[in-house]
Amino acid sequence: MFNDYLDQIFLMVITTFVFTALIMPFTIKIAEHIGAIDVPTDNRRVHKRPIPKLGGLGIFIGFLLGYMLFGIQSIQMNSILIGSFIIIMYGIIDDIKTIPAKYELVGQLIAASTIVFYGQILLTEISLFGTTIEFGILSYPITLFFILGCTNVIRLIDGLDGLSSGISSIFYLTIGIIAFFQGRVQTIEITLAFIMLGATLGFLVHNFYPAKLFAGEAGSAFMGFIIAIISLLGYKGTFLTSLLVPILILAVPILDTIFAIIRRKLKGKPIFEADKEHLHHQFLKMTHSQRRTVLVIYAIDILFSIASILYVLKDPYFGIILYLLLLFIVIWLILHTSIISDKVENKVKEFEEKKHIINKKN
Repeated sequence: MFNDYLDQIFLMVITTFVFTALIMPFTIKIAEHIGAIDVPTDNRRVHKRPIPKLGGLGIFIGFLLGYMLFGIQSIQMNSILIGSFIIIMYGIIDDIKTIPAKYELVGQLIAASTIVFYGQILLTEISLFGTTIEFGILSYPITLFFILGCTNVIRLIDGLDGLSSGISSIFYLTIGIIAFFQGRVQTIEITLAFIMLGATLGFLVHNFYPAKLFAGEAGSAFMGFIIAIISLLGYKGTFLTSLLVPILILAVPILDTIFAIIRRKLKGKPIFEADKEHLHHQFLKMTHSQRRTVLVIYAIDILFSIASILYVLKDPYFGIILYLLLLFIVIWLILHTSIISDKVENKVKEFEEKKHIINKKN
């Protein structure tokens, strides 16, 4: 049975990959026709030339093909299709002409509400150290917050060629591997994971540096939206192994989002105001190369994924050790960059200069 399903997984990924990769040139033409172009008008932009940003439409079409060929029809799947359509429509409108963040948030809330109230995909309880906490009526706002959080985490990290699509692909692959070896075949979550893996990889062919096409608001929000749904569908009530693991796979974009909120609060700026101090910007300052920066972040994210796979499927203690090592790397980044505050970076530099002077005198 597993060998037969492995063939189906391969077919899912290859079919959606090839189809999505082939339709992307057409989405580029559509983007140019309707004016969905990212024009670098300020120094916050890393790219220097106008680039079409309708990749999300292509990913969504690839996703729809995958569903038609391999999907499982249900009320839950209907809610996912409706919610995804809302996300894509709002995103395309924003890609053509930027809309205020509050209106975009309304669109995301409507899409998330479709999942929660119509699809009844809910985070109802958590079990931790033998204690179960039931959320009751709070399941609805908690689940909505979770979906909105995942959706915007991917949006915020979408700042370099191939970054959001690559991180999303790593997530889909990791969840797919875990679900397969846990025997959760023929489920909505594993089907979504491998359909989206093929679609995002097909887009990545055109999005990796130097990018011919951006995901746009539609693409990054859609990838994050599906990540949230897969995490909720795979959740079986055991907190550490089915809800925390997807969060840890997304450790890089989640930490980047947390740092961005803290940084902007310290500087007295709105949390939705864009800046050029994200994690990928910090790496870019070090490497002076978009390609190397993205590959370094891929590597860190893959390590978190390996730790998650080891934790769930093999050896939880070794997985925890790897998680802790990665945590030390994050702490080092906080101390050696301006990801949170310029003051932190300046203090570290002053300390290193003083240390150098003392060593020179000695």
